[in-house]
Amino acid sequence: MKKPLAIVTLSVMLSACASLRQPSETDATTAAAATSKKQTLVKATPARKGQAKAKAQPEDALPTPELSDEVLFRIMSSEIAFQRGQWQAAYVTLLGAAQQTRDPRLAKRAAEMALAARHPNEALAAVRLWTELAPHSDEALQNYLGLIMLGDNISEIQPLMAQRLAEADPQARGPMILQIQRLLMRAKDKSGAYIILQNIVAPYPTLLETHVALAQGAFSNRDGERARDEAKQALKIKPDSELAILTLAQVTPDGTEAMKLVSDFLKKYPDSREVRVAYARGLVEQKQFEQARSQFQTLLKDDKDDLTTLYALGILNVQTNHLTEGETYLKRYLEVLAAQPEDERDPTQALLLLSQIAEERNDIPAALKYLEQVEPGESYNAVQIRRAQLMTKSGDIDGARKVLQQAQSDAGNDRELLQLIQGEAQILRDSERYQDAADVLSAGLKRFPDSTDLLYDYAMVTDKTGNYKDMETSLRKIIELAPNNQHAYNALGYSLADRNIRLPEAVSLIKKAVELAPEDPFIADSLGWAEFRMGNMDEAEKELRRAYGLRPDPEIGIHLGEILWTRGKQDEAKKLWREAQSKDPKNDVLKSTLERLKVQL
Repeated sequence: MKKPLAIVTLSVMLSACASLRQPSETDATTAAAATSKKQTLVKATPARKGQAKAKAQPEDALPTPELSDEVLFRIMSSEIAFQRGQWQAAYVTLLGAAQQTRDPRLAKRAAEMALAARHPNEALAAVRLWTELAPHSDEALQNYLGLIMLGDNISEIQPLMAQRLAEADPQARGPMILQIQRLLMRAKDKSGAYIILQNIVAPYPTLLETHVALAQGAFSNRDGERARDEAKQALKIKPDSELAILTLAQVTPDGTEAMKLVSDFLKKYPDSREVRVAYARGLVEQKQFEQARSQFQTLLKDDKDDLTTLYALGILNVQTNHLTEGETYLKRYLEVLAAQPEDERDPTQALLLLSQIAEERNDIPAALKYLEQVEPGESYNAVQIRRAQLMTKSGDIDGARKVLQQAQSDAGNDRELLQLIQGEAQILRDSERYQDAADVLSAGLKRFPDSTDLLYDYAMVTDKTGNYKDMETSLRKIIELAPNNQHAYNALGYSLADRNIRLPEAVSLIKKAVELAPEDPFIADSLGWAEFRMGNMDEAEKELRRAYGLRPDPEIGIHLGEILWTRGKQDEAKKLWREAQSKDPKNDVLKSTLERLKVQL
């Protein structure tokens, strides 16, 4: 027979190991009320070899009086009220019971109720009582500090933190100081928090961590000079401290100077692994990839299976075109990662890079094999589209479509489905199966009639099939839905100009696109081509030279070449066409232009 509900609730609530509700990711109030394990100020730091163990915190005694009928009734009624959504009545009743019995577990439960109802002020009142009744409770302190950081008055934590530091084992004070600084950084009143930090650490001027914490605090308060002075003080206390030099580099405003500080430190202390990692990352940020590669290779000598180093070397070797070395490192990265199932790193990027390397050497089966190993996640749809593109490249267009159609049936939302529809249409366009692409997009538009992306793609493919009516209808609908879409104005204007019809309207449409995107080279190309069709040769040449200057694209060069040829500048025209031919030997526009003008290059 099951126990009555109220008795079950009571036994759970009074259990010494009962805990506050775990915060959800969306509950900002509750999440702020609980500090992370890394930031707890009361957990003893594990003793290093040769150091004395930290003193164990005494346990708080629980009250021993009998549970009277009156108190039992109040506890039960508060739980029932809370279950019915009457959090305030439940909270007040339970907090009163905690004050009467002096039982910290009841105060804790009252705090839980207030947090669940998202009332931080009431939760703080309960947590204050909890910390009073259980002064050595780590959990009570963490929740107290988290809630205090949400408020405007954080000064009340100063005596508590000062006392905790004074009572701590000397070996634990340094880490605690850094934890206090990180906690205070969360306060809304940054300057007030920094004053509290200075007061708390004032009795410990000989500790390296004191000056590191003050440097970090000053830096967050935009006091760069104080931050650098404090970081230098930390280095004087311990010249080989990695923490101190990294702090000094962080608070040094000149990036070049900061990198020199780290580089000089490594010359003196070459075994400083964390500093070398930071230096290597700094080199990457400065795009000094070869130097960064050398630093990570040094790091790998100390730990041949370090995942971060293997991954970094894989990326850097690909970046610097050392593809064979990059492949070796990335394969090893995946092997080590597979042997560490507890590691939560996502192998997707490594698999994508390996696929890219295989494709570079035209090993399409290997490239596909890597992509097939990618598991569902954030990049999954993009990977399926890439798989389809590679299958198309190898001639398996129907197989590529099956991959994308299966992905469409598994799509989790409309955005993913749209992306996959566009991907299927794109591989058909690339294969010059324009009508099939139009059919795919037309079906997509039945489901998403107002998708400007699908409408634009449909317009481009119907232009290829000669269905200009549907093309124009689609582009005009985009203009209606998104009046500032410069691509729709440009595409419609260019189509009219290229077919040499309704030229004044074409120029007007393209000029509207120019207003929206004045530095777009393809729009400038369209305007130049429309002016050419209108017979405005000076304007046409001016616009097309500007477009080619913005971007020397083959098609822009072909258009400019035709204008120059028409104006008698035939040598310059041939030069432009040869450049276009070298960039894109199979360009259909170039072939048709040369045939129409009867030109041999």
